[in-house]
Amino acid sequence: MIENNIEALITEFDGELNSILNYWATHTIDEENGGFLGALDNDNNVIKNAPKGAVLNARILWSFAAGYNFNKDDKYLSLAERSFEYLKNHFIDQEMGGVFWSVDYLGNPLDTKKQIYAISFAIYGLAEYYKASKNEEALAIAKSLFNDIEKHSFDAINGGYLEALTRDWKEIGDLRLSDKDANEKKTMNTHLHILEAYTNLYRCWPDANLKSKIVILLAVFDEHILNQSTKHLVLFFDEKWNTNYNIVSYGHDIEASWLMLEAAEVVGDEKLIHRFEKLAVEIANASTEGIDSTGAMIYEFEVDKNHQILEKHWWVQAEAMVGFLNAYQLSKDESLLNHFLAIWHFTKKHIIDHKKGEWFWGVNEDFSLMQGEDKAGFWKCPYHNSRACMEVVNRLKKLN
Repeated sequence: MIENNIEALITEFDGELNSILNYWATHTIDEENGGFLGALDNDNNVIKNAPKGAVLNARILWSFAAGYNFNKDDKYLSLAERSFEYLKNHFIDQEMGGVFWSVDYLGNPLDTKKQIYAISFAIYGLAEYYKASKNEEALAIAKSLFNDIEKHSFDAINGGYLEALTRDWKEIGDLRLSDKDANEKKTMNTHLHILEAYTNLYRCWPDANLKSKIVILLAVFDEHILNQSTKHLVLFFDEKWNTNYNIVSYGHDIEASWLMLEAAEVVGDEKLIHRFEKLAVEIANASTEGIDSTGAMIYEFEVDKNHQILEKHWWVQAEAMVGFLNAYQLSKDESLLNHFLAIWHFTKKHIIDHKKGEWFWGVNEDFSLMQGEDKAGFWKCPYHNSRACMEVVNRLKKLN
């Protein structure tokens, strides 16, 4: 079945990638204050004087650089350069290292805490930009940020990385990424994106110490973060890896399934590759618990309350498509391929804004749009969906 549709699917995902990147090129450039706008609502209205987040700007950098690396469109390289200059001049803490969590609409430091998640995305974007531009300054900054994480966040006693610190790298009371998160010293989410960032940096800088850190991170996932009986990820921990939380995040499960394998492949460790190929399929199968009758993937399951959060978020569908297609490539299990196809069908019908561009944040159980969410903003970025398009096209070409 898939063999007859591969070319059509490649065309669809290729077109959607261009649509996403063109949306960000058209609607999000801040002509008045530099860089990119802080937020737009669902109707593409600019949210005036919105702060600018490090995560948004690092992901914009990654997306345009990756878009250029994917199809060599010079427009994307130019926008990646714009993003790099803004990140370098406004988010990098030249005095104390790391990156600011946010700046105001004028580009002045706003929240100066050192959230390791944000520093990781800066590394991820800078490494991708270096691949596109061969700008040595970008690689130098990425290496410096890697050293900042290792110096200040790495837990030499218990392993893993501490979640956040003050601007001058001291302990901080509130470690949370957002008010949705538990205030704990270590999280699955930050470890996943450190792994992702280090993997991309290693492609540009095959340093032995960096490689060892990737291998150690994979062991952390295998030993602490992945529940070996359920094949779901544990989300929050204290510094000694104790947890009191029993929440399943299906999107993170399926995202981790392919990112962990990618890391093993990039460092070229055959034993790890074999291990994480097996886990990728097992985690994908476990995450099918989050597929409901619509064919899409729901947001979360609160196990102790037996409560499903039935919202369908844009990023969850994007990661699920990559994860299920990856698991199909490994297993040739047609049911996993069918999940990929069903989620793409749902995404086209309910998530993509065919009139005004980009993807909606998500829909509720009754398919109504989730209210109060951005089309572009602090967390609503072009990275999950643009990356999904590129990953899917590359994987479909291999199947072909």
